[in-house]
Amino acid sequence: MQSDPQRYTVTAALPYANGPVHIGHLAGVYLPADIYVRYLRAAGRDVKFICGSDEHGVPITIRAQKEGVTPQQVVDKYHALIRDSFVDFGVSFDIYSRTSSATHREVSSGFFLKLYNDGKFVEQTSQQYYDEKADQFLADRYIVGTCPNCGNENAYGDQCEKCGSSLSPTELINPRSMLSGNQPVLRDTKHWYLPLDQYEPWLREWIIEGHKGDWKANVYGQCKSWIDQGLHPRAVTRDLDWGVPVPVPGAEGKVLYVWFDAPIGYISATKDLLPDTWETYWKDSGTKLVHFIGKDNIVFHCIIFPAMLKAHGEYILPDNVPANEFLNLEGDKISTSRNWAVWLHEYLQDFPGKADVLRYVLCANAPETKDNDFTWKDFQARNNNELLATFGNFVNRAVVLTHKYFGGKIPARNELTDFDQEVLQQLSEFPTRIGQLIDNYRFRDALAELLNLARLGNKYLADTEPWKLIKTDESRVATILNIALQITASLTTLVEPFLPATSAKLEAMLQIEKTAWYAAGNPDALPAGHQVGEAFLLFDKIEDATVEAQVQKLLDTKKANQLASAPVTPAKENVSFDDFSRMDLRIGTIIAAEKVAKTKKLLKLTIDTGLDERTIVSGIAEFFIPEALVGQQVMVLLNLAPREIKGIESQGMLLLAENADGSLALMQPGQQTRNGSVVL
Repeated sequence: MQSDPQRYTVTAALPYANGPVHIGHLAGVYLPADIYVRYLRAAGRDVKFICGSDEHGVPITIRAQKEGVTPQQVVDKYHALIRDSFVDFGVSFDIYSRTSSATHREVSSGFFLKLYNDGKFVEQTSQQYYDEKADQFLADRYIVGTCPNCGNENAYGDQCEKCGSSLSPTELINPRSMLSGNQPVLRDTKHWYLPLDQYEPWLREWIIEGHKGDWKANVYGQCKSWIDQGLHPRAVTRDLDWGVPVPVPGAEGKVLYVWFDAPIGYISATKDLLPDTWETYWKDSGTKLVHFIGKDNIVFHCIIFPAMLKAHGEYILPDNVPANEFLNLEGDKISTSRNWAVWLHEYLQDFPGKADVLRYVLCANAPETKDNDFTWKDFQARNNNELLATFGNFVNRAVVLTHKYFGGKIPARNELTDFDQEVLQQLSEFPTRIGQLIDNYRFRDALAELLNLARLGNKYLADTEPWKLIKTDESRVATILNIALQITASLTTLVEPFLPATSAKLEAMLQIEKTAWYAAGNPDALPAGHQVGEAFLLFDKIEDATVEAQVQKLLDTKKANQLASAPVTPAKENVSFDDFSRMDLRIGTIIAAEKVAKTKKLLKLTIDTGLDERTIVSGIAEFFIPEALVGQQVMVLLNLAPREIKGIESQGMLLLAENADGSLALMQPGQQTRNGSVVL
């Protein structure tokens, strides 16, 4: 661990620009990174906070194909959505760049060429699936086939999403191209590989020996497992037409593999931010480099990217990689493909002005050491019981009483009791205690300490009861409210990394500017006579109906997923053509409809078949309003033998389709058709 760095380069994992950001991304990466950076700034450190959209790779091209647009249109759409969501959530990047930029192409190409010219790559020829009709090699995700493990007929070339098995394209049974639907063929193709096996001894020394007890246990353990299993060369190029072109002769139709070019995006973004001094933040030994990532990115940031930097030879290595575990949602794993997520842009629309509430809840429940679960009931409880009833209540009481008793001017402190001195001593210790926790990436504990400071203020007011003393000892009340307001001023600074919008509200209410971090415990931060603004509520109560609506939204999603994945009813036994030809299927129009008395399911329908008007009794009353059926054209089986139902002779049958949820749909002609027309 670098003990006294001159400056910090802090990166947050580049979000993939093929969809919006959800709460799992926030809790795992972006919120802890933002808290850390805001704290460093408040402590007077030189820090640059770097991020941007990861805009290359196969998922981008697949999304473009599905939406019928170009890859550039896909990344333009989601880059803007993600960037704006981060701004509204209060994430304070110094730059939010993108890997489709000209600067990134230049920097990543130059990085590749440096390693290429230094002989750090190995060339290998291997066989890869090729679509002869589309005339291109196929990435793993462009190949589907039958999973050899579970029989799923739509497994991808890298994974079966039904059973979770990791696969290679050649393991698929009956593989087919997603581009043309044809069966691909194997062809030779040449690529460049980073020989990770050659860096294994150095990585073992640098990580296993150098960062034991320093990196988080989950990060260290995953790295050790990878190294102990043995490392292998990894391709840095691939056959694709979307990405940074490989800048050497004979590499036409090849681009840099996204895992290779994406982390270089941190460097290119810094160059965009600081075109003249960017190297100081990447090549100077006085710089501390910290990567904030999710646990699915540990191997890339702790093994592969450091090996790239080591091979290059000019860059500093990461000092720490504080990866979090996963955040689940209402007891289920967050899944973008199943739409099982709380999307940031939707939250900001549904809860305007409440970005800080989500920041608080995600930090208080952060998956720092194990997977945690987000629930809307917990969200509501933390807002109402902690933010509103504890933090907001203390601030409101302190400011309201100051206006009530002293016209909004901070009264001077008088003689201090032992209790007063004890409270002021505790106040002075909070900046250091919270700062040390943040320095050690323990953001959840740091937030708990912040709330303890608000609890200290609440307890102080509750124990001293200034509203009772005001009639007999105004001097004592002046001291109490002075101390309460000093605590409020300290909260203004210390809350900023966690809840920046709340901090800004406190500044406006107290009519002050935040102090430096370690001055926040100063018992004289607010001078006597300073005028504070009127009190207003920092937080609102979140009602049951609000969270119930969010829970229902998720239940609707779950139901839709279940219906989409419901198995289709198996086919019945074959019938002969003669059997089928004996059925007389016709188009008719419903001219009357009414419920059958004393039944819940039956409707009596009168249908003009073109040949006659006949009665059909059908068990569809739970799904259709009788009046709405009148005038509808339907398909009717005419020559079904008549049958008496509830005393009514039914003379045929309607053709209907049953959905996965049991609901029914009328089988109807696609356009107005003459009654009596034969259904062929």
